[in-house]
Amino acid sequence: MADNDNAAVAGRVILKAGRDGPVRGGNPWIFSQAIARTDPSNLPAGAAVQVRDSDGHALGLGHFNPGTTIAVRMLAWDGAGMRIDRLLGERIERALALRRRFVGADSDCYRLVNGDGDGLSGLVIDRYAGVLVIQILSAGMETIRAEIVATLERAITPGAIIERSQGAVRKAEGLADRTGLLAGAAPGPTVVTENGLKFEVDFEQGQKTGHFLDQRENRARLAAAAAGGARVLDLCCYSGGFALMALRAGAGEVVGVDTSVRALDWARRNLALNGLPAERAQFIHGQAGEYLASCAEKFDLVVLDPPPLARARGNAAHAGHLYVDLNAAAMRALAPGGHLMTFSCSVHFRGEDFVRAVRMAETRAGRRLRMIARLGAGPDHPVLLGHVEGEYLSGLWLSDLGEPS
Repeated sequence: MADNDNAAVAGRVILKAGRDGPVRGGNPWIFSQAIARTDPSNLPAGAAVQVRDSDGHALGLGHFNPGTTIAVRMLAWDGAGMRIDRLLGERIERALALRRRFVGADSDCYRLVNGDGDGLSGLVIDRYAGVLVIQILSAGMETIRAEIVATLERAITPGAIIERSQGAVRKAEGLADRTGLLAGAAPGPTVVTENGLKFEVDFEQGQKTGHFLDQRENRARLAAAAAGGARVLDLCCYSGGFALMALRAGAGEVVGVDTSVRALDWARRNLALNGLPAERAQFIHGQAGEYLASCAEKFDLVVLDPPPLARARGNAAHAGHLYVDLNAAAMRALAPGGHLMTFSCSVHFRGEDFVRAVRMAETRAGRRLRMIARLGAGPDHPVLLGHVEGEYLSGLWLSDLGEPS
């Protein structure tokens, strides 16, 4: 790759000998310890760079930040002749094509761009009908905010583009939070459709970008276990996604528990919005663990989807104890033959660590459970094969085999 092949490239990042394996294997994150030097030595945060191995061979194109542990976020492998603006447009078009293939006509809300999984590290875009909500999480994407907005307006012509760039990743990149309207008219609370159900989304007050889109397919899967008059407990229910799906599928009773009064109000509004029977639903303000400790009732289906319990790597051990405690309590609340759908959305406590915690919970609860399926985010949340860090949502669908004798 010649130096003048890409007008946006500000310099080079040269890796240490033997540290190019993860990049060649498809991991888009290059950590600062793997870098031998940069050329020039004073590359600014957000600079587009060529990445080369210790022998000078080109590996690809990425965004550089000298102040973070993840020093380079790869955007293209090889990338010869590729300009950032052209890459951005092509990646968004491909992201749109993937969603058109996998998101059904009964849903108009989904993740449009999933950062590294769509080859746009540091950029998340969620679509809510005619509204796009973007999260710019890296210094590199921060430098091309205007190009991102212009590309989205050309490709989609949304009614509004809203920015909600907040959180620990942005802070680590040395960036202040940014929120506000970037294009179009401020939409206010918006009604969207997911799996044929209607949900009110508040872009100012809602968590994440307004709705937990990563659980869309898992909420659809829940219907099979909820049908036939099941009693359903939705812990950390937020705006009622799992509970409403259970009711529509034929659940006899649903109980939703959440610590947010505002979220419970949304859940009640969503219940009415869908014309579902209010007499078969109750939404309770409280902590999931405290509710389980005081509840003597048994449920045919329990959904446990807590917020991240390990927000940093150093919290993983403590989070493990919490996951064991919560899952053991949830298992005790299962009726014989009941089902448990349990999740961890902690990037620092996922995969086999989560499975191990749930197995420990099974022993503590004195139950025997079968695994029906491993669960994760849907195909609108793709993950690069070489980037296990992108698999932040871990879930299990378990079925009770009966208490051991």
